[in-house]
Amino acid sequence: MKTLVLALCIVPLLISLAGCSRQGTHEAGYSQVDAKTGYTDPVPSSYTSSAQEAGTVVKFDYDSKDYVRGSEEIVKTAYVYLPYGYDEEDNETKYDIIYLMHGWGGHAGEYFEDASLKNIFDNMIANKDIPPVIIVSPSFYNARSNRDFSSSIEEFRQFHKDFEENLMSAVEGGFHTFAMSSAKEDLMASRDHRIFGGFSLGSVTTWLQFCYGSDYIHYFLPMSGSCWYYGTYGDFQIEKNVDFIENLVKEENLDDKGYFIYFTTGTNDTVKSQSLQMAEEMLRRECFTTDHFRFYQKEEGYHDFNAVQEYLYNALPLFLKEE
Repeated sequence: MKTLVLALCIVPLLISLAGCSRQGTHEAGYSQVDAKTGYTDPVPSSYTSSAQEAGTVVKFDYDSKDYVRGSEEIVKTAYVYLPYGYDEEDNETKYDIIYLMHGWGGHAGEYFEDASLKNIFDNMIANKDIPPVIIVSPSFYNARSNRDFSSSIEEFRQFHKDFEENLMSAVEGGFHTFAMSSAKEDLMASRDHRIFGGFSLGSVTTWLQFCYGSDYIHYFLPMSGSCWYYGTYGDFQIEKNVDFIENLVKEENLDDKGYFIYFTTGTNDTVKSQSLQMAEEMLRRECFTTDHFRFYQKEEGYHDFNAVQEYLYNALPLFLKEE
């Protein structure tokens, strides 16, 4: 992955972003104005069509525990996108890895069920916007889970345990990532090649992964949802959560270790207020510099999968593009 060395821009604290530079267009691979705030570029229409060199999606079962109900042993399922040309016998080629979490009521594999999004991944790789990459679509639910809203909160609050203790080691022990093994120390050593993102409650899950799992993850893509380390829906406790994140950055020496958060929402998103409030609070603080934090919006973007496609199209080259 590239080292992000980005120029600061002066940003207004009003999240309308009226005075900010706009993001550049995708030409000759990828280009972007190095601004802390702005607007995302639309996905080219050709990217939603099938690519000649298409990746494959495989079902992946792994042993886990039901952390909400007594930590009983269970089997969970994730779905894994393998890029075109992936060869399970090739132990020399290593791949960066992305984990993408669904929102309320979703399920494993959701990111690959919309053919246009898989096509976007295929075309971004084919057009060298990003290198070939492994993408995992897991779930914070299991077969025993209740899926009402309050129960869903209980599930995603425990997901970081499943990720650290089960999912990450199982997936990366089975596919060719930059982790030398599935041992804890090797997973930590390969954090610069790992991305975690999610939409809606998956965005909230992404913030919690930052709070609990920055030893394992360098890049974070929260899409339309704020941090709920403290509080919950309707009681967002924005300042307290940002205080926690700022202290975590200092205590874990993340400025030196490296981290990058690309935070997004849509201008017409029905639940955008929590994201706007959190972004505004983070933008006030000098510690969250452009090489560590950006907040971008999709113009006329709603709380839907169309917006997710645009967020991924804009964020992944920042995480993965080689200099």
